[in-house]
Amino acid sequence: MARSNRREAGRRRLAMRLPQIRKLIMAACDPLQLDLFESYQMAVEARDTLRGQPFNSHLVRECDETCFEIEQHVIRAIQEPSFAQRTR
Repeated sequence: MARSNRREAGRRRLAMRLPQIRKLIMAACDPLQLDLFESYQMAVEARDTLRGQPFNSHLVRECDETCFEIEQHVIRAIQEPSFAQRTR
């Protein structure tokens, strides 16, 4: 999947996952936010791939944790404009 496609897929997925900030996610254009959307999509893809394989429950849990951590970063990046400035 191309980078821009991953970003948009991640954006849509996060908008569904975080309905309380859906409008802000859909309007986001900051490069940090876009990178987080892409990272989220990549983590979800990795998790879904691992779910289909036997004996990967530990790795699936790690991917779930990564997805959760990215969600928390997205929430902060969307709700706290200063967060984006500090992480650059």
